Amino acid sequence: MAYDVARVRGLFPSLGDGWIHLDPQAGMQIPDSVATTVSKGFRSLVSQPGGIYPAALKSAGIIDAARQAVADLVGGDPRGVVLGPSRGHLLNVLAESLNTRVWLGSEVVVSRLDDEANVLPWLRAADRFGAKVRWAEVDIENGELPVWQYEGLVGRSTSVVAMPLASSTIGSLVDVATAAATVHAIDGLVVVDATSAAAYVSLDIEQLGADVLVVSADRWGGPATAALVFRDPDLLSRVRSMSLDPDAQGPARLEVDGHQHALLAGLVASIEHLAGLDEAATGTRRERLVTSMTALGEYSQRLLHYLLRSLGQLNLVNLIGSAGARIPAVSFTVSGVTADKVVRRLADNGICALADVNSRVLTGIGVNDVGGAVTIGLGPYTTPYEIDQLVRTLGSLG
Repeated sequence: MAYDVARVRGLFPSLGDGWIHLDPQAGMQIPDSVATTVSKGFRSLVSQPGGIYPAALKSAGIIDAARQAVADLVGGDPRGVVLGPSRGHLLNVLAESLNTRVWLGSEVVVSRLDDEANVLPWLRAADRFGAKVRWAEVDIENGELPVWQYEGLVGRSTSVVAMPLASSTIGSLVDVATAAATVHAIDGLVVVDATSAAAYVSLDIEQLGADVLVVSADRWGGPATAALVFRDPDLLSRVRSMSLDPDAQGPARLEVDGHQHALLAGLVASIEHLAGLDEAATGTRRERLVTSMTALGEYSQRLLHYLLRSLGQLNLVNLIGSAGARIPAVSFTVSGVTADKVVRRLADNGICALADVNSRVLTGIGVNDVGGAVTIGLGPYTTPYEIDQLVRTLGSLG
């Protein structure tokens, strides 16, 4: 069955506000099933786990359900799923948890294509312990992150390599598996931020070769929660415990404090939502996720190609990056018009877009010298009509 965008749009009550939402980088629209689940959770999931009474057992069950749901999403093991309020928080905890001996006299490799959440924690840890920082650079001609450069960047002293699966601004996908093979040859730890890609592609932590994968639910229509997934759960026993509970075991060792159980219930509901995007999907939740995300990915790619062709016909619009493999996220400049003015014109016409997103790759390309860049992204609910509206409004700037 073909992807039914009309049916999917009916799952998002917020789309009735009359706006065209092309700003998933600021948070995807939230499905009704997720909002309802979170609302119910705040009324019922009020006890902390640990007791033998029903409310405590229910809260403990939600934590287990959230770990399993995230494991299904990425093809991982629930014993390796660490839950937290945001990817920045979790990555800071991860960097702090690594043994001091990992950092002394070592090197960490970060990427200019990455969001700050997967850069700053490693820069701070390196500065604290005196480790050397090396940078994987972006090809400014096409916006890709060439993975061949990792052969020269990593060596026997490399301890951690952090990279994105996809750029949140220019959409470029990274060949993580090839880079990971290079890093594993010298026993380095590969930390991959899959947040921007998780809303559009089927994830498989084994195929990617990531040692640790981070995702943030707000990017696919979930609540403000995130998860670190360890490909090998046994690795959790070798990091320093960061929990306030001295008896914490497994993933709880990196969960500093208690959870907001209503949000975890919403996390489970959001992954169930993804699994149901294709009505034809059957089988286990993992199987339904693969089917639904494949269908969504095919639809999104068709829409992305239509968007790129349409924008390419506007003489004033300058697209940034031309990667062959990408998610439906696009940044562009408009000749003679600052990004702020472009975004205001779009807002006047009922279109949500972002201006001057904090991005190392955009800064490196030099968008600040031409008035900044506009960043947009597609959602599972975006239609060709909405792209036409965007293009017409941008055309009116000429």
